[in-house]
Amino acid sequence: MSVGDDEKQCEQRHLDLLYARLDELRREAAANLGAVRLSDPGGNQQARSERDAFATLYEDQLARLNSVEEQLCFGRIDDLSHASYIGRIGMSDDNSEQLLIDWRAPAAEPFYQATARTPLGLVRRRHLVTKARELIGIEDDVLDLSALDDTARAELSGEGALIAALDSARTGRMDDIVATIQAEQDTIIRGPLAGVLVVQGGPGTGKTAVALHRAAFLLYKYRERIAGSGVLLIGPTTAFLKYIGQVLPSLGETGAVLSTPGQLFPGVDTDVHDGDELAALKGDALMARALRKAAADRQRLPERDQVLAVDSRTVTLTVADVRSARDRARRTGKPHNEARTTFVKTLLRKLTDRIIAQIGETFDEGDRAELLTDVRSARDVRVALNLAWMPLTPEKLLGDLYALPHLLESAASWLTPGQRELFRRADPHAWTVEDVPLLDEAAELLGDDPSARQREDAVRREQDAKELAFAESVIDMTGQHGYVSADTLSGRFADTGPARTTAERAAADRTWAYGHVVVDEAQELSPMMWRTVLRRVPSKSMTLVGDIAQTSAAAGATSWHDALRPLLGDRWNVEELTINYRTPRQIMDAATAMIRSVRPDVSVPSSVREGRWPPIFTKVGDPIAELPGLIDDELALLDGGRLAVIGPGGVIDAAADALTSAGRTDIGRGPAGLDADVALLRADQAKGLEFDGVVVLEPGLIDKGVHGISDVYVAMTRPTRRLVIVYSEALPDALAQRNARS
Repeated sequence: MSVGDDEKQCEQRHLDLLYARLDELRREAAANLGAVRLSDPGGNQQARSERDAFATLYEDQLARLNSVEEQLCFGRIDDLSHASYIGRIGMSDDNSEQLLIDWRAPAAEPFYQATARTPLGLVRRRHLVTKARELIGIEDDVLDLSALDDTARAELSGEGALIAALDSARTGRMDDIVATIQAEQDTIIRGPLAGVLVVQGGPGTGKTAVALHRAAFLLYKYRERIAGSGVLLIGPTTAFLKYIGQVLPSLGETGAVLSTPGQLFPGVDTDVHDGDELAALKGDALMARALRKAAADRQRLPERDQVLAVDSRTVTLTVADVRSARDRARRTGKPHNEARTTFVKTLLRKLTDRIIAQIGETFDEGDRAELLTDVRSARDVRVALNLAWMPLTPEKLLGDLYALPHLLESAASWLTPGQRELFRRADPHAWTVEDVPLLDEAAELLGDDPSARQREDAVRREQDAKELAFAESVIDMTGQHGYVSADTLSGRFADTGPARTTAERAAADRTWAYGHVVVDEAQELSPMMWRTVLRRVPSKSMTLVGDIAQTSAAAGATSWHDALRPLLGDRWNVEELTINYRTPRQIMDAATAMIRSVRPDVSVPSSVREGRWPPIFTKVGDPIAELPGLIDDELALLDGGRLAVIGPGGVIDAAADALTSAGRTDIGRGPAGLDADVALLRADQAKGLEFDGVVVLEPGLIDKGVHGISDVYVAMTRPTRRLVIVYSEALPDALAQRNARS
């Protein structure tokens, strides 16, 4: 249905009104923030806390307002009496008149849920297409069919806005598709907070969009319950996080933590994976038992009784003493480092009592405390107790397992000698993604080191004293006695650092309990990684999105039942996305035939787009030599679209080196290359991404790992327009058969 120029001008005027109000709200927030920063809270800690709280409030408000500049308003819904505009945030004028409805609000639900069969009281749904602050297009869906004649009905298309969005060129970032969320996706997005929801969706079904919009929706609807604890969104790779990085801010949310599995342990940031065999061993739930045994093995009994020097005296520490103290500490049920406190206190008391018995005198409490201090500080005693029960860090426990074969043999006796050898490496602390859940498990077993906390507290007290002394010297130099106190001044020194958001504090704290966790590509998580994820959300409120057919990790899931039942019992349910909006039908048919040749039971979505090109198979003698010309041809056909070259790691590395050496500047290598015209990626790096065109190099070599055929499936389902398969080696059987038929 066409829209006249008058209608466009009317919508542009309303758009101008919305942006004027947005600018006004920004100025108000900036002014409030400036006033708070200049205010003097005095020396009272509560007043300083209130000032900081208001500053954080206005900072967050300003960040949200600044993040919604693009596509502030994208829709409108008309019922019989009035029109309402839908956008990224809600806005009202000074008279509390609603100017814009937040897309997450219940009043916005008809924009996504209404259909011609169930119009939900709407006459029309309008999609507004904008660039910067300018309206560049309008598309209407008329939902009251009784008002239209047969010709008008035949011309209507309820998915016109969606198809237009999918046909547009890729940008290297995930386009925010709030305006094109379909009904089956929207039902999942607005599901309840409680429980574990699994969203099974094949390629192009919008499961990533569902994950992101669900995170934003939950932060909006359940703000009082989860804003303070936040939402953790786990994506498969840094490339994926870069790809989606601006979506949540553009939806009006800045409080979510984005992380890859390789970043879930504070202080570790890795995207390096172990080989398939080692990854499967590390991901096995049996590793939890191995780490428990490894920690217990570090609680040692001495081989014989020991005579220890305490000043001018000696005292005997017996094996029985150590065993008794160890048993008592273990009975507390506390982690290794915390239980060590009981162990040490028990033996210090035992040794002190033994010395008193040797002296044969009556000690009052003061004398006994002084002797206890002497025992604690005696070098022989410290060495003996540390050898029996040393405080440990997760890095130390795991690194020693990798470096010292006898420790691994004791902890994981079921491993064969060959398997144990796989764990050895030159640098035991060169962590991989598969090490992250083991470090997290170790941290849970070990707990905090109380002595380390005491040292940190001592350093903090020393710093506070220095700041107070400096403040007093400033007052002396400036003659401000009576005008400002040293406590107030030193408090200002301490408050000069940047205020940390909930997301920043959560990301730095391993024990942080999130209000909700969203996992994208959840099928890739190993049993050990699942344990790590579940620790982050004690309430078990999670949204898991993925596709079993795309599992590529050696320890990943082959069914949701097998992955989740051991951890959650029956406390989870599955919703399935069935429509592929991204991949053209001809390409999807080839990918489906291939994956079902080895996994006939997997669910695959139905494509709604026919596309212009079938998959193209090109056999060459040297793919690397042919690649420059092929890239030029594909970019010309895509006419401004983005291209990905996907293949096995060795081939991609060789291709990148050759293209770089040839002076080609339009390529990007790995996750950092998504902004380039041509991205060169391994199949695992391409997961969750989409491109206008894809060149798959040597799919027969990709199909070599534990789930190699799934990697080929992933690579083939990334394009929205063209797929070219280039090979010199043999194709996977199903692809060879498809090629022969074509």
